[in-house]
Amino acid sequence: MLMPMDDHDGFGPSQKGTSGEVRDLAVAVVGTGFSGLAMAILLKQAGIQDFVLFEKGRDVGGTWRENTYPGAACDIPSHLYSFSFEPNPSWTRAFSPQSEILAYLRHCAKKYGILPHIRFGAEVTSAVFDEPSGIWTVRTRDGRITRARALALGNGALHIPARPDIPGLSSFGGACFHSAQWDHGYDLSGKRVAVIGTGASAIQFVPQIVPQVDRLHLFQRTPPWIMPRPDRAISSVTRWLFAHVPGLHYLYRAALYWILESRAAGFVVEPRLLRLGEGLALRHLRKSVADPALRAALTPNYRMGCKRILLSTDYYPAIQAQNVELVTTSIQAVEPRGVRTRDGVLREVDAILLGTGFATSQYLAHVAITGIGGTDLNQTWAVTPEAYLGITVSGFPNLYLLMGPNTGLGHNSMVFMIEAQARYAVQCIKALRERRLVSLDVRNEVQGAFNAVLREKLARTVWASGCKSWYQNQDGTNSTLWPGFTVGYWLRTRHPRLADYTAVAEGPR
Repeated sequence: MLMPMDDHDGFGPSQKGTSGEVRDLAVAVVGTGFSGLAMAILLKQAGIQDFVLFEKGRDVGGTWRENTYPGAACDIPSHLYSFSFEPNPSWTRAFSPQSEILAYLRHCAKKYGILPHIRFGAEVTSAVFDEPSGIWTVRTRDGRITRARALALGNGALHIPARPDIPGLSSFGGACFHSAQWDHGYDLSGKRVAVIGTGASAIQFVPQIVPQVDRLHLFQRTPPWIMPRPDRAISSVTRWLFAHVPGLHYLYRAALYWILESRAAGFVVEPRLLRLGEGLALRHLRKSVADPALRAALTPNYRMGCKRILLSTDYYPAIQAQNVELVTTSIQAVEPRGVRTRDGVLREVDAILLGTGFATSQYLAHVAITGIGGTDLNQTWAVTPEAYLGITVSGFPNLYLLMGPNTGLGHNSMVFMIEAQARYAVQCIKALRERRLVSLDVRNEVQGAFNAVLREKLARTVWASGCKSWYQNQDGTNSTLWPGFTVGYWLRTRHPRLADYTAVAEGPR
């Protein structure tokens, strides 16, 4: 029987009774970003109080705590990048900077009473499912053990920096750090800097550091499609109206949602619709870059949307500065003094900044998840991660993924998807309690049929139009993105179909 916990030292429920034995919780949650906090808040709203959140850091925030590089901001409109149950009329910009998003998440954790449930500095290293009892045993790096009926993984995909496989990178004699591990103690002023990568992070931090550095060599493998970023300050009058005029903020948020949702037609229905976007992006490029040679180097040769579409109005001006060189020749190796390209040129630099994204398909690699019969989740996912609705995995009962396989988006707010997933998981956990079940395990044939349909849909999307992107696994399979409209996902996840699961009931007491 699951036992309610008493609060103790402000770091979450106590894990030991008076005799020192490990006590059981209803739910163990990993992570305190949008996913973990959504799960925790919805659990409380469902009347489930005996849960704990494991956070490896010393603060909430997830990717918005980790990514503090200059210029870090969201590329989804602020008023949509928030929980539906906790709208924020006070965003100061159309696209929120990292500091405001982190402040919002801290606000949510405090307002909804989640802080007492969090165990900070607790990095989960393993979780093992016991089939007879239906209990997950969770271990953290400090050796502590927690038992829980359900396990929710809200650690997200954007927390393991992807370091490029470049020969000699470890031999570099200067400073070298990833954008997600920005060294704020290192002064870039007057330095010769190499930036490797031109993805979402790089186009935000490059314009910020160009005025500081003596010389910047920007190594581009593939030019991204870049649309103008319609960012602006939100006036105090507008913020007051959103806060005090009933329904106004809701209508504005709804309008943003449907505008973004309509873009899915080009991604998943008819990729040729994206030609309009390509025209707008190329016009932006022509207006921003006068030099024909540079413009040619910045022109993508793949269909828009196949890789992540980026938003920026200051990137093109920044890379035309006198102290910036765009390098399109591929890198041969990194040497102690700099970066050598395949044409034999060595560019000596003081620092190398890696804007190379995240290991999204390996986001659970640091946690050993063991299911029925000793099955290892990372081994099961070694080639292609697969789940049912991106939330549950056959052979791993009572395990709920947030931002799991094929739930990422290229067109709308991930917070919408996270809420749908957390709501679904909470309903499953309520079913475990109310029906006195030991476990719920999605049936293998249900998971297989779901993913077969996914693969058919993905084959018709823009992401299958021929480019290579971080959306894909090593075998070329796209296990990252949802091949449909978010409203369709919301409908699929509103209520769990228990017939999709093998349910094991508790024995007589």
